Amino acid sequence: MIWILPLVISCLAGFVLFRANKVPIGNEPSLLTGKLSVIIPARDEEANLPHLLGSLQAQTFQPFEIIVVDDFSVDTTKETAESFGVTVLENTPLPPGWTGKNWAVWNGYSRASGDLIAFLDADIRLAPHALESLVKARTTTGGVVSIVPYHYTEKLYERLALITNILGVFAFTSPFEKSNPKKGLYGSCILTTREDYDKVNGHESIKSELLDDLNLGAKYTEAGIPVTNFIGHGMVSFRMYAQGIRSEVQGFGKGAVLSTSSLSLGTILLVAVWLAGLIVSESAFFAINTSWAVPLLIGYILYTLQLFYFVKYVGRFGIAMLLLHFLSGLFFIFVMVYSIYHVTVLGHVPWKGRHIKVGGR
Repeated sequence: MIWILPLVISCLAGFVLFRANKVPIGNEPSLLTGKLSVIIPARDEEANLPHLLGSLQAQTFQPFEIIVVDDFSVDTTKETAESFGVTVLENTPLPPGWTGKNWAVWNGYSRASGDLIAFLDADIRLAPHALESLVKARTTTGGVVSIVPYHYTEKLYERLALITNILGVFAFTSPFEKSNPKKGLYGSCILTTREDYDKVNGHESIKSELLDDLNLGAKYTEAGIPVTNFIGHGMVSFRMYAQGIRSEVQGFGKGAVLSTSSLSLGTILLVAVWLAGLIVSESAFFAINTSWAVPLLIGYILYTLQLFYFVKYVGRFGIAMLLLHFLSGLFFIFVMVYSIYHVTVLGHVPWKGRHIKVGGR
């Protein structure tokens, strides 16, 4: 039974990495003198935009301008956005050296007139007080802020992202990231002042980067501008990859390997310890008739209880997936193998009909 101790220690590493750093709810009538611009890059987002644009109309913080950049969509993205009365820009052809999202965001920014800029992905959904609270949080912390959204899932394949999402939250809440010179942002929801964005030359400074959010955060940090990340529980959520499991694998796979290089050594080591313990404990189902069965099963139960705590803040994955989280563990391993192959062997990753070169190569 002494073998249970390493699993207990590995499990405890998760509590060191995770912080329920939620955005304080704003209740002040005015926190900004000037204008707020919301920029939304959108490529084939006809299903997601009604949720986001509808939630923007319901915000307690008003008024603000909304700019949707239609990035060569082949569905009704443009018409859907126009039906909400927002400004819709048709993106221009991708210049050499730029990735698609960076170019769309940059073009949206070129038309924005706000003193404060919010960059939102099209799959984001906001609580009515979200923008007000984000403005308040940024006013308090200074610099730039981003939100790791609460992951809303519906279908079984979406819930396979349980472990991948937990690891993603670790990367942004780990205490070791506070002093990381490469500290990143979460790209789905970013709030910055125009002055700070211009100081780092915005998305143009990372135009060829696949991981725009992490690299943009590093630019802010290098410029001495504070970077603060929150989790979105109760305020900012999203439904990722509703288009199918293929989009889910591609979406997670495009950054699974590359994102590791931006983390601090302390975060990497503790994540490795937590993940190793998780994978070992999940092998309990393959060791039922061995002497390892009992300690592995105890480890599995410990990790399961811990996951029940984490998901209160991370996302909705269903009780069945929490109990059978070894399925999500297998999915994570598959995504990592997929990512390693595309990043290190092929040198590019597929995403939304494009093949994005790694590192601008």
